[in-house]
Amino acid sequence: MADEPVREWSEEQLKSDDLPKKDLIKFLQDNAAHSFLNEHKLLGNIKNVAKTAKKEQLVVAYNQLFVSKRFKGTEPVEEVTKQVKAVKIDEKPKEVKAEVVDEGPPKFIKSTLKKGDKTNFPKKGDTVSCWYTGTLEDGTVFDTNIPSVARKKKQTKPLSFKVGMGKVIRGWDEGLLTMSKGETARLEIESEWGYGKKGLPDAKIPPNAKLIFEVELVSID
Repeated sequence: MADEPVREWSEEQLKSDDLPKKDLIKFLQDNAAHSFLNEHKLLGNIKNVAKTAKKEQLVVAYNQLFVSKRFKGTEPVEEVTKQVKAVKIDEKPKEVKAEVVDEGPPKFIKSTLKKGDKTNFPKKGDTVSCWYTGTLEDGTVFDTNIPSVARKKKQTKPLSFKVGMGKVIRGWDEGLLTMSKGETARLEIESEWGYGKKGLPDAKIPPNAKLIFEVELVSID
């Protein structure tokens, strides 16, 4: 039997915003049995778990751990073997994969040029309106809808489309979901999330081209 860990936080501390979710997850992963972690969906990389787990869920799991006393080292060996098989499924959460920007080879890099309201972020299916200018790595402008720059002087409205629905290149879909209303950002998009191996000859975008967009998120509907 493993030694019972000491409770690190009081109820008041658990509910406080000062206690990061990652600290709770690390404590649970360090002290709870595999089967307990699996039931509460707390297996895997701490950063990934923190993205999907709610603070309330973690507090409940923390309290239940001390009630059930299912600490690490308390489960039979055969139970651990079963859980190892289950972990392999948990290591590939589909909902997290699309959100990851800073893990593995990045498919786009975002730089904030002007901060937005940091409150209103688009969700998949929302209609967003944007002003944009697209350039190649050598600075060649291949597309823009800004009236003072665009050849189409009649263009007076920003581009509108349903975000996250594949209406535009994936780099746009993923990048705009990270922006808040009013934000202007520079998106450097790798070819896999741009126009890929074929490029876009009509727009003079060569194959395997890295694309650089300056995008202003005007509105979200």
